[in-house]
Amino acid sequence: MQLDSVPLSSPEIGRIARRIDRPLVLVGMMGVGKTTIGRKLATMLHLPFVDADEEIERAAQMPIPEIFATYGEPYFRDGERRVIARLVGDGQHTDRKVLSTGGGAFVDASTRALVLEKAIAVWLDSDIATLVERVGRKDNRPLLKTGDPHEILTRLRDERQPFYSQAPIHVISTTQPHQITASRILRAIDQWL
Repeated sequence: MQLDSVPLSSPEIGRIARRIDRPLVLVGMMGVGKTTIGRKLATMLHLPFVDADEEIERAAQMPIPEIFATYGEPYFRDGERRVIARLVGDGQHTDRKVLSTGGGAFVDASTRALVLEKAIAVWLDSDIATLVERVGRKDNRPLLKTGDPHEILTRLRDERQPFYSQAPIHVISTTQPHQITASRILRAIDQWL
C-alpha cells in the first residue's frame, strides 16, 4: 500500500494544521473536486470552508449561469476577482480558511498574484475522463453549453495548465475517497512549508 493512500491520523493532521498560517486556496479545472475536497479538508483542519462561486452568487444575487448569460464572462471574472480578494484578505493567521475557487479564477493575473502572495495555492488536478464524468452530473457549467464537454475540457485544461502550474503544490484527484485526496494535500503542504 502506498503511503499517500493512507489517511492521516488526527495527531498528524493537528501538527500540520498548526503550521498553516494563511488561507488554503484550491485551484484547478471545473469538476476536479475543489468544493467537495475543500469541505473535507476544512473539516479535517477545523477551519472554515468558503466556496468562491457561492460567494459570487450571493454578491450578485443570481446564479453563475445567469450572470454569464446576462452579463458575459468578463463581467463574471471581474466580480470573481473582487470576491476572491476579499476572501483571501491580507493573508494573516486570522484569515485561515479553505477556499475553493472557480476553474478560471487562477488564470486571472491579479487573482493569481494575490493568491500566490497571501495564501497557499494548491492545484488540484485530474485526468480529462474523470472531469467529463464529474461535470456530467450537473447541468450548471456555462462554459460547457457550447459543444462537446470532452473537447472543451481538454482545450481549457491545455490553456490553463501554464497558470495552474504556478501553484507551488500539485495534487492529483482520483476516484479514491475524498479523505485520501485531502490527506495527500496535507502531506504536500507539510513538505512545502
